[in-house]
Amino acid sequence: MQPASGVQPVGMIGLGLLGAALAERLLSAGHEVHVWNRSRDKAEPLIDRGAVWSDNPLADCRRAVVCLYTTDVVEQVLRQMDAGLQPGTTLVDCTTGDPDQTAALGARLAGRGVDYLESPIAASSEQTRQGQAMALVAGPRAAFDASADLFEAITAQAHYVGGWGAAAKMKLVNNLILGLNRAVLAEGLVFAERLGLEPKTALEVLRQGNAYSGVMDTKGAKMVDGEFSTQAKLTQHAKDVRIIAEQAAQQGLRLPLTAKHLELLELGERLGMSEQDNSVIIRAIEHAAQQPEAAAR
Repeated sequence: MQPASGVQPVGMIGLGLLGAALAERLLSAGHEVHVWNRSRDKAEPLIDRGAVWSDNPLADCRRAVVCLYTTDVVEQVLRQMDAGLQPGTTLVDCTTGDPDQTAALGARLAGRGVDYLESPIAASSEQTRQGQAMALVAGPRAAFDASADLFEAITAQAHYVGGWGAAAKMKLVNNLILGLNRAVLAEGLVFAERLGLEPKTALEVLRQGNAYSGVMDTKGAKMVDGEFSTQAKLTQHAKDVRIIAEQAAQQGLRLPLTAKHLELLELGERLGMSEQDNSVIIRAIEHAAQQPEAAAR
């Protein structure tokens, strides 16, 4: 789809798995998209689809979507692009970040007349590409309302949850439950196979019963088939779970299931699975099941 005449361009900063999917959504909705990534090669497929390369999208666009690894990286990139960060700019930050850092960043940018919306995405890159994503949004309500067209382009649902920090917190709650659902499914399939059941049949039965969860649809086949092409990296989820544990500790709270989950994710990292899809946790669980002390070392 060609950009509509007179429509202001939108910046897209960060073209990893999720960032590239967000850029595709914006292009499909007819936006003129100015893209930037630390390695330009990731931009080439989007440029072929009509995106425009920019060394500083903030200098070209009054609105930009940001999707980077951590809030630390967001802050580094914003310092690099500082010359383009003008009053009246709106930043929609889809990074899953630390709530304390995102709240502090929003306050600093507000002091410069910039509207910062933290907007982590509750979906994999593939779900986002298919228009099935949910955005959790925090920041100035007026800026959220004014950005309705962007959220309509990149998500199926956008939920406003309050002031800066609230969206990051909600995403952590979401990821805690989602990640444990994924780990439980993996362990269940390992158990089923050890009992002599056919994993594919077991998955079909589970999807029809009262143990059902959505991860059976998104990750079940990948686990059963041993096909771990990346939709969301295992190491990315490990990063999120570390933030979850840190936030819980600040509240004087220990999350026992999360602690065990993190052990398994870190086992996967040590076994060289970091860049594979997070469904590869089934291999870490298989390893731990063969060697009961492995996950604790």
